[in-house]
Amino acid sequence: MAKQEFQTEVSQLLQLIVHSLYSHPEIFLRELISNSSDALDRLRHLTLTDETYKVLVGNGIDSPQIDLELNEANETLTIADTGIGMNEEDLVSHLGTIARSGTKNFLAQLSGDAKKDSNLIGQFGVGFYSVFMVADKVEVFSRKAGEDKTFKWTSDGKTSFEIEEATGVDSRSAAGTTVLIHFNKEGAQYANSWRLQEIVKKYSNHIAFPIFLTYDKSEWNAEKKESTKSRVTEQVNAASAMWRRSKSELTDDDYKELYKSLTGDWEDPLFWFHTRAEGTLEYTTLFYIPAKAPLDLYQADYKGGVKLYVKRVFIMDDSKDLLPQYLRFVRGIIDSEDLPLNVSREILQQNKVLASIKTASVKKIFSELKNIATNDKDEYAQFIAQYNRPLKEGLYGDYANRETLLDLIRFKSSKVEGLTSLAEAKERMQPEQKALYYITGGSESMLRNSPLLEIYKKKGIEVLILDDDFDEIIFSSITKYGDIDLKAVNKSTTNDELKDDSTPEKAEELKPLLEKIKATLGEAVKEVRASSRLADSPSVIVSDEDEPSARMRQMMQAMGQKNLPELQPVLEINPDHEIIKKLLADPNDSKVEDAAWLLFDQALLLEGVLLKDPATFVQRLNLNTNVQQEVMTIGFNEATRL
Repeated sequence: MAKQEFQTEVSQLLQLIVHSLYSHPEIFLRELISNSSDALDRLRHLTLTDETYKVLVGNGIDSPQIDLELNEANETLTIADTGIGMNEEDLVSHLGTIARSGTKNFLAQLSGDAKKDSNLIGQFGVGFYSVFMVADKVEVFSRKAGEDKTFKWTSDGKTSFEIEEATGVDSRSAAGTTVLIHFNKEGAQYANSWRLQEIVKKYSNHIAFPIFLTYDKSEWNAEKKESTKSRVTEQVNAASAMWRRSKSELTDDDYKELYKSLTGDWEDPLFWFHTRAEGTLEYTTLFYIPAKAPLDLYQADYKGGVKLYVKRVFIMDDSKDLLPQYLRFVRGIIDSEDLPLNVSREILQQNKVLASIKTASVKKIFSELKNIATNDKDEYAQFIAQYNRPLKEGLYGDYANRETLLDLIRFKSSKVEGLTSLAEAKERMQPEQKALYYITGGSESMLRNSPLLEIYKKKGIEVLILDDDFDEIIFSSITKYGDIDLKAVNKSTTNDELKDDSTPEKAEELKPLLEKIKATLGEAVKEVRASSRLADSPSVIVSDEDEPSARMRQMMQAMGQKNLPELQPVLEINPDHEIIKKLLADPNDSKVEDAAWLLFDQALLLEGVLLKDPATFVQRLNLNTNVQQEVMTIGFNEATRL
C-alpha cells in the first residue's frame, strides 16, 4: 500500500473544513452526489460520441445511476455511481492535490468567519473534502471506464492518504466509483434513512440520474402485531432535468437549490433568468447571477460558469465560448436541441447555432438586468457592487451591445452621492452644457481633488469620476452616449467650451510670461497657454485629443510598450492665481525659470506622474532667497496640498 502526503493546500483546506468552514455538515451528501452526477455526465457523453466507449455499454459500463446504501448498525454510508471512474493517477490528481492556481488566492481570501468562508469552498471545486466533517475514515474504490483494475484510496482526512489496487470483494465489476463513509461521532446523525432522504430531496432532487437508497425499512405487521424490518431499495429523487420543466411548475426554492448544486455556493443567487426558445432554434437557458463575484473572476485561468447540454446530455462545463468573457460571472445551463452531440471546443468557436444562442442569451440577460434596474434599484445596486467592473470590460470589444452596457453601468459623480447612471446624469445637464464630462487617471480621492474639476464645480457642472484602472483605455474610444458627447476633462479641446468673454483678454496679457515659461521648459511641454478650466490651482497638464494622457502612457509602458515617444503635454496656467500675478508684476528671469519648473512639476504630480528629477524639485521648493521666497512659499503650499 502506497502512502502519500496531501498537497500542502489540501491539508490546509481539510483543517479549515473540519474545524470551522461548513456551518451545515449535511452538505457533504450534496457534494458527493454532485460529483457522481458529473462522472455519469462525462461517461454518457463519451458513450454517445466516442467509438471506444460505445462498445463498452453493457460490457463494462452499467446503466447510469447513483446508489446510496446505509448500514445503520455499523454507521456507514456507501455512495456508488456507474460513471467515468478513476485510475490510480486520477485518484492522486483529484483527491490528493488541487491543481488550480487560484487555490492560494482562495486561502488568502479566508476571513476566519465560518459563515463567510463556507461560501468560498464550492467555487474552487473542493467539495469532496467536506466528507471529513462527518467521517473519521473514507475509502474510495474506483475503476476507470475501459480499464480492468480497481484502485482503493483511503484516508482519515488529516495529513495523508493511501492507494493500492483493490482485489476480491473490493474490486468493482464495472466502471464507476464507490465512496464508503465511516461516520464519526458528529456524523452518526446521518446514519438515518429518513434524514438521508430528506437531504437528497432538498439538495439533489433535480439530478437527472436516478438516485436509489438501500436501507432497513420498518413496517408494521398487522397479523403479528409487531414492527418488522426488511431490506429495501427505493428511488429517492425525481431524476428529471429541472431546467426543462415549465417555470410555472418550479418554486423559488427549486431554483435556489439547483443553483447551489451547480456551483457549490452556499448563498442564494441574486436572481435568475429561465428561458425556453422554440422556433428556428430550440434551446433552454437558465442563468444565475451569484450574490458574490466568483473568486477567480479576474484570473487568466478562470473557469467558465455555464454548463452546455445537448438534448439533456452534458457536453462541457469549462468552455469560455458560451457567453462573452465579460459575462464570465454568470452561472447556469444552456441546453440545445440543435447542436451535435459530438461538438468540440474547436467546433463551438465556429458553430452558427451556438453563435445565435449566445447572441440571444446576452440580449436576454441584458433585458432582465434593465428590468431589475428600473423596478428594483436596491437589488440592482447589489448587482452593481459586484459586477460593474466586468460590465465595463464589455464596452471595449462588444460594439453591438455598447449602448445597452452604457445604460447598465453605474458611475461615481462629483455632484451626487453613491452611483448614478448616464441617463440620470443626462437629465441633470445644465441648459448650456454641451457634453457629459468625465475624469480618469487615479484613485477616487485624487480625481475628486484634481484641479481639472475646479471650473466644473464653480459652474455647477457634473463630472463623472472613473477611478477603475482601465477606465481611461475603455472610455477613450467612446465619444457618444446616444446623441450626447462624452468628453474627458483632461483633453485640451474640452477647455474651449469653458471660455468666457474675458478669456482672450487674459490670454493676451499673459502671452509674454507664457512665452518665457515655454522657453524655459523647452521640449518638456508641447505648449504653454492660459487656462479657463482652473479656479484655485496655478497649473495643470492636459493632452491633445488624439494623444494619450500621462496616465495612459504609464499604463501602456506597464503593458510592455517600451518605445513610446517622450511625454509632451500641454501646460495650462491659471491667469487669476497669485503666483502668476506676482510673476507678471515682477518677471525676473531667474524667478520665472524656477517657477516654470515648479508649476510644471506639481502639475505632473497631480496627474500621478513620477518626476524624472525629484531632487531638483525639492531643491527649488527649499530655495529661500529674498527675491524668490514669496513665490516659492506659495508654490510650496500648492505642492504640499497634493
